[in-house]
Amino acid sequence: MKVLTQFEKKPLLFQNPEFIISCTDPSLFKSSFADIEVALAKGYYLAGFLSYEAGYYFEEKLSKDKQYDFPLIYLGAYKSPEKNKINFLKPVSVHCPENLRLNITQEQYSSNIDAIRDYIAKGDVYQITYCIKLLFKFCGDPLFLYSQLLKEQPVPYPAYIKTDKFHILSLSPEMFFKKQATHIVTKPMKGTWPRGEGLLTDLFAPFCLKYDKKNRAENVMIADLLRNDLGRLGINIRAPSLFEVARYKTLCQMTSTVTAKVDKNISIYKLFSSIFPSGSVTGAPKIRAMEIINTLEQEQRKIYTGAIGYITPDKDIFFNIPIRTLLIQGTQGEMGIGGGIVWDSTAQGEWNEGLLKAKFFSDLSRKPFFA
Repeated sequence: MKVLTQFEKKPLLFQNPEFIISCTDPSLFKSSFADIEVALAKGYYLAGFLSYEAGYYFEEKLSKDKQYDFPLIYLGAYKSPEKNKINFLKPVSVHCPENLRLNITQEQYSSNIDAIRDYIAKGDVYQITYCIKLLFKFCGDPLFLYSQLLKEQPVPYPAYIKTDKFHILSLSPEMFFKKQATHIVTKPMKGTWPRGEGLLTDLFAPFCLKYDKKNRAENVMIADLLRNDLGRLGINIRAPSLFEVARYKTLCQMTSTVTAKVDKNISIYKLFSSIFPSGSVTGAPKIRAMEIINTLEQEQRKIYTGAIGYITPDKDIFFNIPIRTLLIQGTQGEMGIGGGIVWDSTAQGEWNEGLLKAKFFSDLSRKPFFA
């Protein structure tokens, strides 16, 4: 197992693990966190991921008695990471993704958006983050594909994971949380706007997003949810900045920042059970949103909207939220696409936003280095 994180332009490479903590059986879920604590106490670094479905087992109401093919938890235990600069070598042969297709028709998608708006109208939820998948075939070098995607659209929280059974290529612009000693910070992302086609429209695109009523409503709902989640963990809950807009190659996105003070040696189970999965990938209120997501989405999210990152022996922690993230198993690949649905959402508008979010990947076949 190899884990490469390049969060905030500080690459760390974890390879040759001493052992791996893996869980596909929910009955072993809690004991896996006991294994995590033992590994940290012995001085190991842990790096890897939690899948979205792990979130079901932090809440008894959501728990299911089933076995999973894809791990709920997958963390390698390492003596230490390598901090040297990572070099990507071009492979002898290059292949582009093929047969790109969605796992749902636009008609089915529209029906599900209408169903979510009905839930909102009845007062069940305020917002749902609803996801579909882009499926594809890929026969090339996943690491090279990751490097080219990152080159084409740099993001602040990218990561790459290689195992014997799958590769994960995470081009994530979203931080889940970062804990340093007693300080924890989260940066929930909600709000998307296309880059402008001309100089003037592109200049004003971030301002259009920042002051758009619908996007601000989505963002503040999730920031409030994270404030509540962090309130279960610590004190001095603050939101030092709201509605921050970042430009990427194809779009602009909006985040807010929420911070808290927590016990330096807080248990990993308590930490994740309080805030995982992030409210930015579920909606609000979280538990009801996850129940509705489970009825509407056609398949497991797996790595998409889970968490990728690392934990140090001192319990400093850094995880992203794996959006804009590809999972490749054999020659088959998938990438989740999601968006926050509120009462003002329209099926066509959300469909178009999803295609915009996937554009960094779906345009690959037209790039000359994949010719």
